[in-house]
Amino acid sequence: MNLNRGISALSLIFILLFTNTSCSSNEDSSPDPISENETDDDETDDEYNPNFPLSDQTNTGRWVLNPNVSDEFNGSSLDEDKWQIQGKDGVYKSKFVGRQPSQFSPNNVIVENNMLKIRTKWEPDFLFSDATREQCGEIYTYENITTAAVISREQFQYGYMEIRCKSAKARVTSSFWTTGNKSELDMFEMFGDPVPGEATMDWKKRLKFNMISWDPDNFYYLPDGNGPAYTRNIQAENTTADDFHVYGFEWDSEFLKIYIDGKLHPNGTILKSEVTNNGADPDRWVTDVFYWIWFDSETFCWLGLPEETDLPVDYEIDYVRVWQNN
Repeated sequence: MNLNRGISALSLIFILLFTNTSCSSNEDSSPDPISENETDDDETDDEYNPNFPLSDQTNTGRWVLNPNVSDEFNGSSLDEDKWQIQGKDGVYKSKFVGRQPSQFSPNNVIVENNMLKIRTKWEPDFLFSDATREQCGEIYTYENITTAAVISREQFQYGYMEIRCKSAKARVTSSFWTTGNKSELDMFEMFGDPVPGEATMDWKKRLKFNMISWDPDNFYYLPDGNGPAYTRNIQAENTTADDFHVYGFEWDSEFLKIYIDGKLHPNGTILKSEVTNNGADPDRWVTDVFYWIWFDSETFCWLGLPEETDLPVDYEIDYVRVWQNN
């Protein structure tokens, strides 16, 4: 009787072991990809909250998203209630049609794969403006190259601007900037692939920051040659055209701070007191106005011009988010 009970117990153990081993084998050989993706998403959500700036994930700044100047670019086309496409229907804000030899084309504004793409193309048959510009010691006309520009329809003042993007890998700028009442603030002008040379190669990692005055009564009025009112070269660790990075800009009446991938750049704190020499030179601080946001690409002769074989190329923007706290 005891022997039979022992044999029965051993048989039961063997059956249970065989059943568990078979189930484990099936799970290992055929993992559930949906479950894995859900786990990855949960982990990502734990690490990053898109509702707040990357540099302030606990929201100590009490930031509130401004939807009028924010966009995830997840649709099949640009939301034109929110954004103006420069040149569409012949309308050019500030009468700016591009920097010679390139001209803005509305056809070069593309939304695909959840990205806004500012495209630069070699397009010699485009109907170019006949306006000229003297630069680099020569007279330049619009020819061969088309680019694009997108502008917010709403203005805002002060806050935290964040953009995830990758610059175009060509001799064109990839820019994130603003215009307002006789004022311009360039958060960055990137130049993804300048002409090789000691003086230009650092542009591959540069965020060119500018404060510009368009007020004729300001000493630093740019057309008079005294501008920009203030400029600073922010050198990133990364080459801006090689991968996507997050660039943040905290804009206040007393300072601007520049962040890359959620970290304050060592050279990224720009104080009003520093710029104006503690108020002795107030004309240099020109950013206390309401601004429109711009995304665009332009050509700059002093950094080299793209050739036909370099194009087409895209400046890609994953999202722009603007938070305010007042």
